Amino acid sequence: MGLWRWRHNALCRTTDLAEAWVAFAALVLICLVAPAAGWLSGAATLASLQETARLQQAHRHPVTAEVLGPARGGDGGAREPGASADHRIRTPVRAGWTAPDGTLRTGTVTVARQSAQPGATVRIWTDGRGRPVNPPMNTATAREHAVLAGAGVAVASAALVEGVRRSVVRQLTQRRYARLDREWARTGPDWGRTGAGS
Repeated sequence: MGLWRWRHNALCRTTDLAEAWVAFAALVLICLVAPAAGWLSGAATLASLQETARLQQAHRHPVTAEVLGPARGGDGGAREPGASADHRIRTPVRAGWTAPDGTLRTGTVTVARQSAQPGATVRIWTDGRGRPVNPPMNTATAREHAVLAGAGVAVASAALVEGVRRSVVRQLTQRRYARLDREWARTGPDWGRTGAGS
């Protein structure tokens, strides 16, 4: 449909041709540049997250902890129905474990509800000082986050290009209408009286 604007046509205005070129440039940017930006962003994010995962795996250690009892201030009972799913299936408890340096530690950790009975053993992750930390990121999670980041950048780039295209087309349309108004103001007063001798 838009290719007719490039044909030689006496009725084709300069703004029509400009609008066609803007649409063509936007199409090229959306089809080529947006995916490239997404891929580059995803690749950079993946490299960064893989480095983070490698560092976390080097500095976080799995240890076996023994549940000592409910955490201080924890209710240990049923949660209200509106609580998040994580709070309904996990609960904070007091636990004891041996840190990587061999010292005995105790603290509050979050475990699955079925493992919250005193005397149960659970696997937790600690840092080099023996403090509980989240498990290290694995490569699959890093890849998923990188794919999401790349897709987000590609979609955002395409949306930005489309937004700029719409803005330019709106300005071209306003110029077209302003030119039409000026032409009409010049010829409008004589409309219908041309050559009538009045």
